[in-house]
Amino acid sequence: MAVWLLKTEPGEFSIDDLAERGSDGEPWNGIRNYQARNFLREMQVGDLVLIYHSACATPGIVGLAEVIRDAYPDPDALNPESRYFDPKSHADNIRWSLIDVRFLQKYSAPLSLKAIKAEPSLGEMKLVNSSRLSVSPVTEAEYQTLCSLLHVDAMGNALD
Repeated sequence: MAVWLLKTEPGEFSIDDLAERGSDGEPWNGIRNYQARNFLREMQVGDLVLIYHSACATPGIVGLAEVIRDAYPDPDALNPESRYFDPKSHADNIRWSLIDVRFLQKYSAPLSLKAIKAEPSLGEMKLVNSSRLSVSPVTEAEYQTLCSLLHVDAMGNALD
């Protein structure tokens, strides 16, 4: 099982929106960066996903989800009415992928980017070094540190 970080703007789609989708989860679409797309293609069912709110008053990690469907072609790339339309994609060669994720846990308090950057052991984290990347891997050591800062166990449950 791997751990990943997915960024979303809460005004567009928040952790609460994901929670409302229930067990069916939600397709994580609209990724139009090749490195992020390649990371999506590495994700597997059962991998954990940290949900990160960006472009808000306090950017940070707000919850936990899981991958419920491996990467597949993003159909929005073929839809000229979609804001994610890609004229270079064709039915036999869709350049973009998406995964499906399901809500697991909303943290009692977000872990801010400021707090993440203040933790020396997280200095090499992709979130810190590649801040514009919307999909990124999280190492096991980074995940353990993040869980400690969040006061949760590996499945997002609050520690007493």
